[in-house]
Parts: sequence; structure tokens; C-alpha cells
Amino acid sequence: MTLLTMKRTILPLGVCVLLSTGCDSAQPAPRDLTFIIVGGTIIDGTGTPGVLGDVGIAGGLIAWVGESGQATASDTIDATGLVIAPGFIDVHSHTSPQIAQEEFKLNEGVVRQGVTTVIGGPDGYFEANTLRRLIAAHDSIGIGTNVGYYIGHNGVRRAVMGDDQKRAPTAEELDAMRAQVREGMELGALGLSTGLMYEPGMFGETDEVIELAKQVEPFGGIYDSHVRNPVHAFLESDQEVITIAESAGIAGKIGHIKGVGLQNEGVIADIIALVEAARDRGSEIVSDQYPYDGAATAEIAGIVVVPPGMAGVSTMRGLLTGQVEPTPESMTMARSEVAAAAADPAKWAALKEASENGVDGGFAWLKATGYTSMRIVSAPERLDIVGRYLSEIAETNGEDPFRTVTDLLVEGTPINLTLGAITEADVRMIMVQPWNMIASDGAWADGSDSPDGHPRAAGTFARFLGHYVREEGVLSLEEAVRKITSLPADFLGLSGRGRIRAGLAADIAVFDPATIIDRSDWDYPNRFAAGVQHVLVNGVSVLSDGEMTGAAPGRVVKRSVN
Repeated sequence: MTLLTMKRTILPLGVCVLLSTGCDSAQPAPRDLTFIIVGGTIIDGTGTPGVLGDVGIAGGLIAWVGESGQATASDTIDATGLVIAPGFIDVHSHTSPQIAQEEFKLNEGVVRQGVTTVIGGPDGYFEANTLRRLIAAHDSIGIGTNVGYYIGHNGVRRAVMGDDQKRAPTAEELDAMRAQVREGMELGALGLSTGLMYEPGMFGETDEVIELAKQVEPFGGIYDSHVRNPVHAFLESDQEVITIAESAGIAGKIGHIKGVGLQNEGVIADIIALVEAARDRGSEIVSDQYPYDGAATAEIAGIVVVPPGMAGVSTMRGLLTGQVEPTPESMTMARSEVAAAAADPAKWAALKEASENGVDGGFAWLKATGYTSMRIVSAPERLDIVGRYLSEIAETNGEDPFRTVTDLLVEGTPINLTLGAITEADVRMIMVQPWNMIASDGAWADGSDSPDGHPRAAGTFARFLGHYVREEGVLSLEEAVRKITSLPADFLGLSGRGRIRAGLAADIAVFDPATIIDRSDWDYPNRFAAGVQHVLVNGVSVLSDGEMTGAAPGRVVKRSVN
């Protein structure tokens, strides 16, 4: 959609009531407004057309929405030519552990995208004690954005069953896991999350997860899942989400939905039909998606699994387990170790077995996604292989694909790949579904030119509004804003957020629809987005005229409706 098309949707403020934008033009403006955002196009988050008007703030709330010139305050924000929208809600974020630390608490990378609330603990990571620790840290030092949490199956399972994970829980252990989930909900969790592709969640059967999901139902909680096998059992894994949610009597979300790998091209249409069928029978099933054609990224060394007991690869093993710091020296040593191991037929075979199948049935990226899902996204010294799948390179070279991996690793040049490539057509097909949200799945970004990470951390929401809405016209600006505001707020039960409406929390993003865009890419994934001018969290400015204010007014948000 072009800026010209956007302007054509702007209606006179007199139709505010008809459009349910929450405009209060019929009511006199309060005299005790803290400040007013004036002259902008109000896109209220419901999907209705934007209107020109002002928004008044008082006491951390939206106190008035109405016609320009009807209210006064000592402080104003000039939004002429800009959009005034509810603050964006990232329903799948990995920033919460970082923002529990003083130096990272402002969450600048997401604030600069217009995000005011992040939901942490997806993929089943956090058990009750982790939630308690993070919440205490946020309350103590403050946070730049609001944050909500899931209680996580993986974390709960690990807390109860310890290291003995490759089995079903005993009746007593399952009772203890149920209690942990209830404890998490009592702490304010929004629902249960799972990471069924990862250890130890992968060892839990569907019935086990259903029993835990039932514990969130009395709290009005929801179920969110990183599905079990998104490459080799795509349809069945998404069906499992629906089965768990329906069996527990709660709403369910398919986390970062996507068709990964060459073999799954177009299968997203079957997933859409699956979700539509569930919704037709009354189940609240939704999804979220990041607007990129590739999932998690890693250096090529990150897909190698070193089996226990293999001699001569201690540095590589230390790097993969986090016990060795990744310095230039350690990386050089690790490459030398792999080169020596790859030259030994027995060791190379052992590396291949562990990397393709995991250790004792455990997790491995090549097992989870495979060579036909891994596409090289960045290789500054080998531009000839950028954009190619590992399976394609191996086929061209007429060699075993794991030999391709070890040869590239030994070569020593920087090579990053996406572990789950997606076709652009599939990205767009799911993006327009009315029940699909946008989420980052991103970690904390620092704005630097570091090559580490995924561009979604710093660019998701700006890319969605800038590239897909303005440049590509995939969907309207109003519908796009709904997908990142009221839709997630309603699903999560955050009834006081997600709309521009009097009486709701003053979480607001003011952005330029003509310039908002992501600046992060596969080579520079940490660069901050552009085009967001002002961000308010609970009525306090955290971004003013494109500059961080240093304020940390965020709160831990909890489900507010059952």
C-alpha cells in the first residue's frame, strides 16, 4: 500500500463513533491532561480506517480521543503526517532474560520498532522459580517495555525430573509438574508454553502436555507451542497444538508458524485449512509469524554435534557447550580440530552420526530440520554459495552433504545459515490470515554491526509495516496494525491494552508510515529500525523524537480476563 492509498482511508472525525475508534469528540476534553499527541492519523488497532485527531494522556492512561483543537495541555507531541497507533505487542520474545539486567533493561531494539509489550518464556523455557526471579528483577530495576510470561513445559519438566528425561513422568512427578504449572499461573503467567522440538520437551507425550494445559484453564490461560516436528511431520505437529488446546478447553497458538524446507513448499495451505476447520467448530486457534524467509540462524559450526568421548576436539566441544569463549584463537583451534577429525574416516563418521541423529536420541539441528531446510544467508568471502541450500551444494559437488558441512567448516571463512528456510510465497500466504499475528521470536539487539543473531530481533515490526504493507501492499495498514495490537491483546487477555481508546493504558507508538523500515539484515542483524518517532509505555515517553529518554516505566502484565 502506498502512502497515497493510506491517505485516502483517512475519514472526517465525525464518523468516529460509527467506526468504534473510541473517539470522545462528543465529550468535553478533560482539563487535567498530562500531554496531548496532536494532528496525527489515529489507527486505533481494531482494523477500522484511520481518522485525523488528537489523543490526550493523563495518569498513565488514554484520557481522551477526539477532534484536533478540542483539548489543551502544557506539553504536546506533534504527530502531523504520522500515525498514532497502540503500542505493538510481541507475543513471542526472547528479550526478557536480558532486560532483567540493569544495562539492558530499556529494551531499545524493540522500543525502536514501536513495541511496548513483550511476552517472554515461549518455547517452554521457564519454570516457576525462573518466573519469580525475573519478575523480582523487573520490579527492582524497572523495564523499558511491559513484559508478560508463559510458564513452560520444558522448564517444569526439568525442575521436576532432573537429568532423567528420556521417559514418561511417574504419577507423582506428573502431579508435581501440575503443581508447578499452577504455581506459574498464580505468579501471573498468561498460559502454558511448550518447545516440543527441543530437549526435554521432545520426550513428553501429547497426553502429558494435555494434563499440564488443563491446569491453566481455571485461570483463563492459553496454550502456546513451538511444535514438535515442523519439518518432517509438519501437518501432524500443528494438529497436535489443536488437539492439546481442545482437550484442555483453552485457546491455542501455533508459535512462529511456517513451512520449513524444500519438501514443505505449499503445505502451509493445508495448515490454514486445519486451523480454519478448528475455528469453524468453535475452537480459538491462532498463530504467530515472523516476516522473514528463514528461521533461526547459526554459524555452520553450530550444526555439528561432537559425540561424548571423542578425543582431539575439546575446543570445538567447549564452544558448542558454551564452556569455551568464542575468541578468534579458539575458533581457529576448533577448525583445526574438526579438520583433523574430518580427515579420520572413523571420527568423521562419528561426527556425522551425532550431528544427523543426536546423541542417544537427543536434539540435533540436522535431525530436526535437515540439509534441505538449511540455506546459507551470509558468507562475505563466498558469495557464490549465498542463497543456496546445503542439499543443493552437496548435490552439485556429488558428495555426502555432511562432507559439504565439514569442508566448509574447515575452510574457515565466516558462513551463517538459516536453520529453517521458508519460501516467500508461504510467508505471504500465512501473513494475510485474519487469525495470524506477527511476532519476532527475537532476542535482545544492540544496534551494532555485529554479524551475530537474526534480523528479526531488531527489525520484525518495522519490516512488517514498511516492506510488506507500504512497499508490497500485502495487506492494509489498518489490518496490519490490528495484527500487532488488538488481536494479540485479546488473545492474551490483556483487556486494558491494544487499542487507542479512552480508559485504556497509554501504550502508544507514533511512526511515519512513509519511512518506517527495518535496517537489520542477514549480514547486519542488529541494526536498529527506522521511522518510529515516539513511544509511550504506561503514559511515559520512552522514545521521544527518535531518541531514547532513559525512562523505564514498564510493568509485568498479567491476564486480566477469563
